[in-house]
Amino acid sequence: MAFDVDGVFTDNSVILLPGEQPLRIMNVKDGYALQHAVKMGYHIAVITGGKSEAVRERFKNLGVKDIYLGCSRKIEAFEEFIHMYDIDPKTMLYMGDDVPDYEIMKQVGLPTCPADASEDIKAISMYVSPHKGGHGCIRDILEQLMKIQGKWYDPDSHHLTKDALNW
Repeated sequence: MAFDVDGVFTDNSVILLPGEQPLRIMNVKDGYALQHAVKMGYHIAVITGGKSEAVRERFKNLGVKDIYLGCSRKIEAFEEFIHMYDIDPKTMLYMGDDVPDYEIMKQVGLPTCPADASEDIKAISMYVSPHKGGHGCIRDILEQLMKIQGKWYDPDSHHLTKDALNW
C-alpha cells in the first residue's frame, strides 16, 4: 500500500515560521495504525511532493522504509516501489487527495481518499473515508482492511497487560 502525505496524513495546512521549514500536524491515531500495519508485515510507501526532513523522520520512526520525498511525478516513485517488491499494482491500496495522485490511483486496485479530497479524486476512488485528511482517514482505511484480513488485533502489539485491566 502507498499513501500521499499532505491532505492525507495532514489537513493540508502548513504553519510558516521565518527561516524554518513549514510545520505539519499529523494525527496520532493515523500514526498508530500505520505503525501497526508495518508490524503486521505490509509493504508501505509514502510518496510526497514535499521535501521536509521532518516528514521523513516521522515515517521512519513509525517503521516505514520506503519514503519518497520531493516527487514532482509521484508515478515514478510508485513504479520504483512496486518493481522493488515485485508487487502487482492491482493488488494495492493507495490513498491520495488531489491531482498529483491521479496517475497512481488509476493504476491501483483499491484507490481511496479522505472525505475532503478533490472531486476528481473522489470520482475515481473506490472508497471515500468519512474522515478528512489529518483527521483519521488513514486509521479508518487501515483498521477496516486489517480487520477484514484478521490482522487488526494482535495482543503482542498492544500496551495493556492483563494486570492493567484488573483495576
